[in-house]
Amino acid sequence: MSEILDLLAVIGRLLRAENVLILCHKNPDGDTIGSAAALMHALRRLGKEAAVLCADPIPSRYSYMEIELFQGQFEPGYVVAVDVASIQLFGDALAEYLDRIDLCIDHHGSNSGYADALLLDAQAAATCEIMYDIISAMNVEITPCIARCLYTGLSTDTGCFLFSNTTVKSHQLAAKLMEAGVDVAELNMILFESKSKARMAIERTALENLEYHFEDRCALMSLTREQIAASGVAANELEDITSLPRKIEGVQVGITLRQLPQGSYKISVRTTAEVDACAIAKRLGGGGHSRAAGCELEGNLDNAKAAILAEVERELKRADAAAQEQE
Repeated sequence: MSEILDLLAVIGRLLRAENVLILCHKNPDGDTIGSAAALMHALRRLGKEAAVLCADPIPSRYSYMEIELFQGQFEPGYVVAVDVASIQLFGDALAEYLDRIDLCIDHHGSNSGYADALLLDAQAAATCEIMYDIISAMNVEITPCIARCLYTGLSTDTGCFLFSNTTVKSHQLAAKLMEAGVDVAELNMILFESKSKARMAIERTALENLEYHFEDRCALMSLTREQIAASGVAANELEDITSLPRKIEGVQVGITLRQLPQGSYKISVRTTAEVDACAIAKRLGGGGHSRAAGCELEGNLDNAKAAILAEVERELKRADAAAQEQE
């Protein structure tokens, strides 16, 4: 298990580190990319070699982060993982680094402790909240570029400050990043208000596959790899589809099953306050947060549906029992 570090200990290690390789999780989202890019820029401003590596391509819409990808330009001397809760989330392409991760910086309470050392704040809305504190404590200026990276992770993990994980600190940090040069209107347009025709097509397909379960308390959507391929949608455009079923009136649990190229199903769970999304996903080998979590299951679609619905039913019964006890 990881050695648990506080902020000052992490600062000391990063200031001593040289040739830093920063790892993201596969199917990268705004928080893993934003925190990795912000740390990379901060370390480079300290005169260090630093680069980012991810098993999957970084979506082109994040080009404003000016990320330098690792292409063997140095021999990694210190390896940092950001926003990665478990070793399964790195992807096969990063296998050679998985036994030498020196530090993990994360905000997932379900973190498995795979790294040698861990800085974890499960109360943070995004890993980028933690990264802001790290960069500031290293006395690195929050440049407009670093601020854009941090705002990306903060805003995407809070659903543009709509999700229940949004805190006072989240809004305070957003204000500081605006002061540092973030054009909020421009980034929000890129991150939340722009969809390709292919993205709209796959959303329509997903809604056509919509199912209701447990007296309409659970809504489930599924997408096969054939449907995804037919739409022509890029993988990075699929992430925000996961929020659609939970937005339906009366639905407490929204489930999205998306078949990956290798055949397994990536399952995303979104819930209301009464139901623990992480508990549902964790029993199937995944994890995440209390309102947003996920896992990956092998097998065909029917088996994947049966497995996740069984855990949803179990968690709904637990929530009902807890509500009855409070009456």
